[in-house]
Amino acid sequence: MAECYILWDESYLWGLLAWRAVDSFGIPYRLVKAQDIAQGLLSSNPPAVLLVPGGVARRKAERLGKTGMAEVRNYIESGGTYIGFCGGSGLGLTGRYGLGICPWTRAAMRDRMLHLISGHIHVSLSNDGAGLCHGAFADLIPADLPEEPLLPVWWPARFASEPATNVGVLAHYDKPGDDFWIADLPIASLPSGTFQDWEQVYGLTLKPDFIRGQPCIVAGTFGKGRYVLSYAHLETPASPQANGWLAHILATLTGETPLVREVPPWNLCSMPAQWEHPLLDRAGAIMRELLDLGRDHFLLFDRNDWLLGWRAGIPGSHLNHLCAMLQQCRAMEPSDEAIRVLEEEAAAFERALTGFHDEVSSYLLAERLAMTLSRTYPDAVSQKALQERREAIFGQAMEQSGLYADLLSTLDRVLWRQMRTGS
Repeated sequence: MAECYILWDESYLWGLLAWRAVDSFGIPYRLVKAQDIAQGLLSSNPPAVLLVPGGVARRKAERLGKTGMAEVRNYIESGGTYIGFCGGSGLGLTGRYGLGICPWTRAAMRDRMLHLISGHIHVSLSNDGAGLCHGAFADLIPADLPEEPLLPVWWPARFASEPATNVGVLAHYDKPGDDFWIADLPIASLPSGTFQDWEQVYGLTLKPDFIRGQPCIVAGTFGKGRYVLSYAHLETPASPQANGWLAHILATLTGETPLVREVPPWNLCSMPAQWEHPLLDRAGAIMRELLDLGRDHFLLFDRNDWLLGWRAGIPGSHLNHLCAMLQQCRAMEPSDEAIRVLEEEAAAFERALTGFHDEVSSYLLAERLAMTLSRTYPDAVSQKALQERREAIFGQAMEQSGLYADLLSTLDRVLWRQMRTGS
């Protein structure tokens, strides 16, 4: 029996990261869909752990539906364990699109700047005064973890914390690490005193102190079960302290001994293709062309081997998701089902691919022109027109539509049929 179920729906890049981590650790797992859960999988064959990767909590809730959400709640209340990262963490909270297993809610994003942080940050291991962290949940913190471990966060939401006897904070945010960014600004590249100068001269407050002391990872109980909700992405490749903590949590909750305690690096561009298919090859060539175009015009850049960086306002996250899904699809041997689905959708996929290439190329060049003229002719390129075109191709914030959604959904269906044969 799989000790860990990983919810596939509405995860994309973040689902691949979670899958790579659990697979690397050697913990028995199974990839499941919201439909499986709604049909009673958790009650008929309960796992030790249900892991929900990042993504948009609302979209995950909509996929689960009322029945699926009730099934997850019943599973935990009956003694199951829930682990959620970022969007999966948000799904565990109380609110319109939450499971309500944790009484806390998601903090309102009154200042958009709070959502633009990314990279590694030190955290302080917590004792909340009631002894919850080093008492009821002490088993979730590895004994060999440094006093202020370095954990990755990728544009996290925030907890709205309030006193609760069954919730404990495992870690609070502390000081930024060397690769910490605000939007497209690397903090480590700034000379000492820059933030104070900006505040004094321009009245602009950007110091990352706004997040220090806030909860980052929490744990709690719900009925007979328990949960871990983390806005730190412990499954991030080649992040040893985060990976070691996740390996410990999974070992504690499943009883399985991890084969390793670190997730290997993930170089999207260097993975050899195992599935040679003309349509996938063309898609790969088009994605390389678009990413190179963005890099050449200072709109995109590489944060690391698996993560794009982008100038604020550019839909780099969407391109990153699409690139990750495509590259992982090409890097795996195709199953018969995957081949069938790709062939059934080949004509529509090819049309969407051609349109996506033309539309995104034109859009990126228009963004570059707007950036070039922004100081001397700020109204030369309409920001409203740019936004409308961006939304027509990719969808609105926290949504997905247009040609991007068409391509992503096809890759999602194909990759699901590849991956579930190996889980």
